[in-house]
Amino acid sequence: MAEQVLAVDRTSSAASGIFLAAPRRTGKSTFLREDLRPALEAKGAYVLYVDLWSDKQADPGDLIVAAVRAALSSFDGVLRKLARRTGVREVATGPVTFSLETIGGGQLTMSDALAELSDEIKAPIVLIIDEAQHAIVSQKGYDALFALKAARDELNSSEHFGLRVVATGSNRDKLAMLRNSKEQAFVGAPLVEFPSLDRDFVRWFCDRTQLGAALDAETVWALFEQASYRPEILGAAADRLRFVFGIDPADVGAKFAEAVEEEIRDAELQALRVLNSLTPLQSSVLRVLASRQKHYAPFTAETMSAYRTVLVAMSPDEGLIPDTSNVQQALSALQEKMLVWREGRGVYALEDSATAELLQRHAMLASVPPEESL
Repeated sequence: MAEQVLAVDRTSSAASGIFLAAPRRTGKSTFLREDLRPALEAKGAYVLYVDLWSDKQADPGDLIVAAVRAALSSFDGVLRKLARRTGVREVATGPVTFSLETIGGGQLTMSDALAELSDEIKAPIVLIIDEAQHAIVSQKGYDALFALKAARDELNSSEHFGLRVVATGSNRDKLAMLRNSKEQAFVGAPLVEFPSLDRDFVRWFCDRTQLGAALDAETVWALFEQASYRPEILGAAADRLRFVFGIDPADVGAKFAEAVEEEIRDAELQALRVLNSLTPLQSSVLRVLASRQKHYAPFTAETMSAYRTVLVAMSPDEGLIPDTSNVQQALSALQEKMLVWREGRGVYALEDSATAELLQRHAMLASVPPEESL
């Protein structure tokens, strides 16, 4: 992957950015920090990493700019060159300012800053943006992406050493919004399904887990599939057994399987508690969204009718009539409960794609009427 990120190939659109999609909790952030970043650095790249979920209260645009600022702040020479070139006392990248001992006034773009950094280090720069879909929930986020596009175009010219953007997300449909439309900064960039951890990981886990008896890799692989390839489920199950003393070694395999299944049930039960706490209208809105996915249009007459159908199936005596106002309130409440995500220009999606699978497993989508032909 590091080779593909850094490759200079005029027939490929990878230089526009690479987008990696995978379900949440399947190990992609660990891969980015512990595997991909070192591999890129071993090939001579200078790597910046920002997680747009690291501070949910911060504007994602500010987080991107802060990552660039942190990189620049390590190079006093770059900052002073930028200050001399613009004649400013304070050098700003986006809304963030660097104080320097210079006099004057002016404005500096992110493209200027990254180009100067590229020339200083004489190496390609790779910016890794984890949970990148959050960039488009705010205007600052949009602005930061277009600033990065301008910087990418400048740094990938023959005058500099290159800029690559690697973006990941936990929902393919949301991540696709960053590259599917001509209005987006990274239109046409490759969108790749991130592979789940495989049998090599399971063998590695079994070889290193000390529970008093060896775990069978094939049995654990089946459990890992059942856990939707989430490594933390296996780890939590192993931790349960570590604190149960006196287990017969012959029973370790069966006890581990029971622990994995209990971890899966506990996680699902917690999610169901949240779903069951919703008001009838909130639940009907969520179910229609989960059923329609990328075709979801929240305020059309057909969708309003679908909400009403689900409401009647759930609560026959419910007299509430869905309308634009109360549906908007329901969507806002679902956002606060971290069930629904809203793009800055009004497109809605599930916060976690696993929610649709959970609703489907528990027959909560059966009452949603079929979508009318588009």
